Amino acid sequence: MNPIQFSRHRRLRSSEAMRSMVRETKLQKEDLIYPLFIAEGENIRQEVSSMPGVFNLSLDLLGEELDEIVSLGIPAIMLFGVPAEKDAEGTGAYHNHGIVQEATRLAKERHPELLVIADTCLCEYTDHGHCGVIENGKILNDLSLGLLAKTAVSQAEAGADIIAPSNMMDGFVAVIRHALDEAGFEDVPIMSYAVKYASAYYGPFREAAGSSPQFGDRKTYQMDPANRLEAIREAQSDIEEGADMLIVKPSLAYMDIMREVKDFSGLPLVAYNVSGEYAMIKAAAQNGWVDEEKIVMETLTGMKRAGADMIITYFAKDAVRYMEGN
Repeated sequence: MNPIQFSRHRRLRSSEAMRSMVRETKLQKEDLIYPLFIAEGENIRQEVSSMPGVFNLSLDLLGEELDEIVSLGIPAIMLFGVPAEKDAEGTGAYHNHGIVQEATRLAKERHPELLVIADTCLCEYTDHGHCGVIENGKILNDLSLGLLAKTAVSQAEAGADIIAPSNMMDGFVAVIRHALDEAGFEDVPIMSYAVKYASAYYGPFREAAGSSPQFGDRKTYQMDPANRLEAIREAQSDIEEGADMLIVKPSLAYMDIMREVKDFSGLPLVAYNVSGEYAMIKAAAQNGWVDEEKIVMETLTGMKRAGADMIITYFAKDAVRYMEGN
């Protein structure tokens, strides 16, 4: 009788040393971007109820937080503003002394080597909670672009290293790229939220940033979660308009999209591990249903395996400590 033939795949799983040597995907702290919510006011350190361990911080308490981030070796932060006042056009987004602009100056003065990524949108600053100008209940695309360009330039003037527009208006990368170049910031890259779905995973973020729409939803400008080919078209447009990096948001339910965008674009790809994804793991861990460390590291590794070069995640500090055994 002929012997039964089969492959011995387990040979390469026989020990931790062996598994480590042949591991295909490596997660490292240099991959991580930590989001921060900066609130106007003083002595504010308010935990977001749906995001344990995430806080709204005022500028006077930001320095200590930045020191910790840098000490952990996290190379970049992404700044979101929580303004004290809002209006119909979101003027706080592009004011020279807006909260993100001031936080950027503080961060670059305190830690010049820390990369500051400025989220460029209007929703946190508008009294209606939408990402553009409203007229008769409709979000106007082209009128919104000028305000987004002003926001990007003001953020660059404050010292932002990277502009990350998240509004999903058509043409936003082209207009922002032109405005940055005209203002002398041709070397400031754009990390575009190229593929941003109208997702239920954003709920906790809207609590943190106070950015829930006051009417309707964002489905006329953010993408339908059922669509795959549309994601490719959106990413291709942003590449042609001058994007330097592409974000897919959310990430956990969209790893197929991440892989496709990475494979066709060739640009650095960023996964946004969003607030709802964070909150679900935290809630399950607090109830003792999952091992938080193992779930976090498996999730982030999965995002890298799907094609992400960088990951925006509220788990960044925890992940570094897990990696270093602290």
